[in-house]
Amino acid sequence: MATAQPTVLLVDDERDVVDVYALAFTGGEYTVLKAYSGEEALEKVDDADIVLLDRRMPGLSGQDVLDEIRNRGLDVRVAMVTAVDPDFDIADMDFDTYLTKPVSDDELRATVDELLTLSEYDEQVRERFAVAEKLAVLEAEKTENELNASAEYAQLQARAAELDAKSSETFGSMTTETFEKALSELDDGADTE
Repeated sequence: MATAQPTVLLVDDERDVVDVYALAFTGGEYTVLKAYSGEEALEKVDDADIVLLDRRMPGLSGQDVLDEIRNRGLDVRVAMVTAVDPDFDIADMDFDTYLTKPVSDDELRATVDELLTLSEYDEQVRERFAVAEKLAVLEAEKTENELNASAEYAQLQARAAELDAKSSETFGSMTTETFEKALSELDDGADTE
């Protein structure tokens, strides 16, 4: 869950990349932690709200780090920030969003802000967001023929439809009074921030 001053963990085996990313978060709005390996990332991840994680690193890869974060049950949002072009294997990866290098400071900050907002929602909403992100990444990188031939892509589409149906059921079962109360509580929460 996001803290008063969010902590962003930057993970890349190239020190210069981490140091450049850290510049995007100067100004005191964020606490920045740096890790230059998968092992170091796992030592620091307990203190993070958001992790910007390189996918390809020597030793523990970004995938290994991501798997361990999820195995620990940590409530942390993860963005893969990598030079690895996405392929259908991302369908099984448990990240929240995927950025392909190079990325700008504005893109890094916008991603962190989006993930901080996402961390305020329940697991079903977070999963729907992650599925939508995977679909969007694949749709941007693959041809229509490749997408149509991919079982992984079809599974992502099916999961998105399933989550959408669950959301519709949830909202459909709410009375107008309950729905208005939920919206009011959301507005009250936004007003106090």
